Amino acid sequence: MNREVLLERPAAIFEGLPGPNEFYGQDILAVSQFNRRNLEYLFALAERMRDVVETRGGIDLLRHKVLAAIFYEPSTRTSSSFIAAMERLGGSVIPITQGVQFSSVSKGESLPDTIRTLEQYADVIVLRHPEKGSAAIAAHYAEKPVINAGDGPGEHPTQALLDLFTILEELGTIDGLTVAMVGDLRYGRTVHSLTELLLNYDVRLRFVSPEILRIPLDLMNKVRDAGYDVRETYDVHDVIEEADVLYVTRVQKERFTDLAQYEQVKDYYEITPELLKHAKERMIVMHPLPRVGEISYEVDKDPRAAYFRQVRNGLYIRMALLAAVLCPG
Repeated sequence: MNREVLLERPAAIFEGLPGPNEFYGQDILAVSQFNRRNLEYLFALAERMRDVVETRGGIDLLRHKVLAAIFYEPSTRTSSSFIAAMERLGGSVIPITQGVQFSSVSKGESLPDTIRTLEQYADVIVLRHPEKGSAAIAAHYAEKPVINAGDGPGEHPTQALLDLFTILEELGTIDGLTVAMVGDLRYGRTVHSLTELLLNYDVRLRFVSPEILRIPLDLMNKVRDAGYDVRETYDVHDVIEEADVLYVTRVQKERFTDLAQYEQVKDYYEITPELLKHAKERMIVMHPLPRVGEISYEVDKDPRAAYFRQVRNGLYIRMALLAAVLCPG
């Protein structure tokens, strides 16, 4: 984009994008809202946001707009990413992240009342909550757009978007790839959302987990009913040679009610340089982070390790999403 034009008319960033903006004024709650058409639009806008950040640091597209970031669960990457995205777009943020326990929530205030209060100050709400379905409840009561930043073991749509964008940026395509997901597939909301999003493409899916952390049956049945080439295994060696994408997740201690079960599986997998000797020369290793031992630090030196580039892509995707939700385009 022409830098001088963007200085005078920030909304010019929307010009020439593929298709209309379908996200203006909408809640972003689940990956079922996305299809190949609007994903192409969003990814093209994210590429423009990347160019803006790399060339001039930001753009005043959302000047005088306010984001309320409400995080009932601890978050480093997602909360920081949304805050940085809003500020690089020229907007401002009400950050209720690490201090929810000191807010009116600790006095017993309900989620609907918290949402209806904060939307009086803000133009858009980003919510993370430990209960599945909480983002949909918030959206039901809110008049301003709500973006789901993770609802317990449910969904994490913006993570799935940045994951898919990363695959496209790194490998140049999504169609035809073999995507192997490794680790906590039962509770991993990032895995659930990315799997659903990948059903818009021609891919092969491999699920690697211990028995007690298998992909939920309803999701596996959905993949099978859609006719995809899919296979389950407990051994990452079964998939390492064919994988174009190795998507690794941590075993989430906070999701276990029986800590003895957690202890049995917490160190079940570790991705090492030795393992990657058997992988394709052109493939990528991804992780939504944080990691707690499932990828060796030695792997960081491998050019196929894409997880920190994945984090950076989250900024561009969330900038694109905030812009699309708050601007008609």
